[in-house]
Amino acid sequence: MTDSDLLVEVQELKKHFPITRGFMRRTVGQVKAIDGVSFGVRRGETLALVGESGCGKTTTGRCIMRAIEPTSGKILFRKEPGAAPVDLSTLTRRELRAIQQHMGMVFQDPYSSLNPRMTVLEIVGEPFITRRVVASGKELEKRVTALLRSVHLDPSYMRRYPHAFSGGQRQRIAIARALALNPSLVVADEPLSALDVSVQAQILTLLKELQREFNLTYLFITHNLAVVEYSCDRVAVMYVGKIVEFGDTEQIFGRPRHPYTEALLSAVPTIETDGRGRRRERIVLQGDVADPANVPPGCAFHPRCPHVQDLCRSVQPDLANLADPRESPHFVACHFASELTLHGVGGARGASNP
Repeated sequence: MTDSDLLVEVQELKKHFPITRGFMRRTVGQVKAIDGVSFGVRRGETLALVGESGCGKTTTGRCIMRAIEPTSGKILFRKEPGAAPVDLSTLTRRELRAIQQHMGMVFQDPYSSLNPRMTVLEIVGEPFITRRVVASGKELEKRVTALLRSVHLDPSYMRRYPHAFSGGQRQRIAIARALALNPSLVVADEPLSALDVSVQAQILTLLKELQREFNLTYLFITHNLAVVEYSCDRVAVMYVGKIVEFGDTEQIFGRPRHPYTEALLSAVPTIETDGRGRRRERIVLQGDVADPANVPPGCAFHPRCPHVQDLCRSVQPDLANLADPRESPHFVACHFASELTLHGVGGARGASNP
């Protein structure tokens, strides 16, 4: 993969929130929500960012969108293949406006992400108005009509308010709004978690359809690994603000190399059995997720890891490529990943247990 294949490249991204106390609001510590995250998103792919609640997934997505300001690091964005990258983290608000039209975001809760006092026409048409890309109300209605049809909603609904729609319909409206300015990148932050299971399947199918139609690139933030296995090309696993494993979906699900990834995959419901006809056993991790305001020394996962050794308690592992040269890169942050025998979940995409 060359740099020109990347739409977004994140380099050593950090976001630390200050902890303040007292009348003078003195800073006494830092919550390390993101602590040195690096990855690239290929043009046209769906990259999943997964992990437990509080691991930094959503903060990463919001930093990329510049909805919140990163503490340090680079966010490189290439508008066109072969074009020079633009570092979003250094742009002023005025400069950022020209780039943000190439980026869209779909939020988790369709009930709170839509303004209840605005009609669908106003919600979906707002990007056109704020960017001044329509000359008349008739042109605005024409564009909103096309967007509503693309997400399979009746354009005659455009003068209704959000309360008149179901959760799935509201999420379709939110997706239409995200696509208004024809973006290259869409950050989807848990877009299915607030929906019923049957509606989740419909929205997931719609997202794949829109990706083909509009040549979209997705950063798919989720904790639902069953969805990831069937819809994403690559997976980045986060734990306490860091990426601990990163690779193709088949690699991650078929042969995880990090104990934390194995534990996450063991929680995915499956009807598969091992060679002796026994159901796959779930791995229950001991203890709680590490506090990002007080991260343990060494590997942050070591207090919960069933394979912990003395080195893990003192030295932080680097993210290293453990794949065979003939295979796609498979990055793992574990001192003993090459020595462990871990098991995946197989799946419909061709992965199999080692």
